[in-house]
Amino acid sequence: MVGARTRHFTSLADLEPDDLERLLADAASLKRHPVPEDAPLRGRSIAMIFEKPSLRTRLSFEMAMVHLGGHAAYLAPAEVGLGRRESVADVARVVGRYVDAVVLRTFAHETIEEFARWSPVPVVNGLSDVSHPCQGLTDVFTIRQRKGPGRDVTVAYIGDGNNVCHSLLLGIALAGQTLRIATPAGFEPQPRFRERADAIARRTGAHIELVGDPRAAVRAADVVYTDVWTSMGQEQEYERRRRAFQGFQLNAELLALARPDAIVMHDLPAHRGEEITDDVIDGPQSAVFDQAEDRLHAQKALLRWLLGGGG
Repeated sequence: MVGARTRHFTSLADLEPDDLERLLADAASLKRHPVPEDAPLRGRSIAMIFEKPSLRTRLSFEMAMVHLGGHAAYLAPAEVGLGRRESVADVARVVGRYVDAVVLRTFAHETIEEFARWSPVPVVNGLSDVSHPCQGLTDVFTIRQRKGPGRDVTVAYIGDGNNVCHSLLLGIALAGQTLRIATPAGFEPQPRFRERADAIARRTGAHIELVGDPRAAVRAADVVYTDVWTSMGQEQEYERRRRAFQGFQLNAELLALARPDAIVMHDLPAHRGEEITDDVIDGPQSAVFDQAEDRLHAQKALLRWLLGGGG
């Protein structure tokens, strides 16, 4: 087995607070100067192996490599067949001979963990069923861009305790800020992510709170975040989830409880009229499309960190 000393990014728990600060600083620099003149990743390449469709993850990583002087190759599900056409271990060892890093977007998080165990090059979690660390890194970056570097920032997350929520938990804990999560009963984030975030928070001074009432979560918050109620792969649960999440819609009435200068975040794609209303996502407090752009800058910083391209 290989990869024991290889730096991966399969979870935000892979980072130390200092790592996060370095990445945020580099992302800010790359947002100001999107195409570095020195092309720090010239001659470097990544493979993107995706089991799920993607807009933001695929395009942002492809353009990140273009901006940094490198190349990205996309491999569709039928071309690889992880664990079906070929074993995960074999794919990891072959792909690692061709490229400098792999972005993996899968259904099962265990697939990413197994791939990383065998990969001789860095593996980036581009999304799994329980974790979305690239989104979590971006979320902390967007909050930093809009609310500054202070730790007196309160984030309210309203909705499903899903992969986005898990990574936001870890990201806010690393940043030392406050996070209030409101979910319906039975849809809370998994205990292992709450426990890991609590452990990080004890070191950074972050405050993490789970509440059942979205109004209590949003009251006086600086950031109000929501996500879809039904994620990819959960379509058969749509009606049950739609009923369970009644009262958790981010609308103008709920947003009015936040601070007047609060920003609205959503990782997209949005199910407009379900978890968020048009007037909120398109309104003056929305940072949603800045957040989407920030995927590009945060991931450029991540690639330079993993591949030694400066920053």
